[in-house]
Amino acid sequence: MAFLRQRILILLEYQPFWRAILALSAAAIIYLATTSQPYPIPSAASDKVNHLLAFLQLAVVTRLAWPGLGKLWIVIGLLAFGLGIELVQAQLPYRTFAIADILADAAGIAIGLLPCPGFIRPHTQNDRPIVHANSRQ
Repeated sequence: MAFLRQRILILLEYQPFWRAILALSAAAIIYLATTSQPYPIPSAASDKVNHLLAFLQLAVVTRLAWPGLGKLWIVIGLLAFGLGIELVQAQLPYRTFAIADILADAAGIAIGLLPCPGFIRPHTQNDRPIVHANSRQ
């Protein structure tokens, strides 16, 4: 069991993997948000649940991809992504812009940013948190 735990921890800290997963996730979300075709995957009955789950996943994967990135930057980036999707949807004849979708995105981001002890840890260097050039301690 220790071997498996060690392998999982190595995977959780392998940032290139999570960055690739983030790019694939964003591409899939853009496709699903802009397609006129029925969803090829199971979907929740409520569109808002889909938004919440998608942005929860994006927040968690972003934290794994860039563990040193501040939560405020994650919120700004993901909300901008959600707003961008809504602006594109407003231009499509088969989609609409909805503030409620952005609120559901924000709820998913908030849940994804909750503390996850033992799962997502701040990036450290030599067992000390990394201090960025523009931060003061």
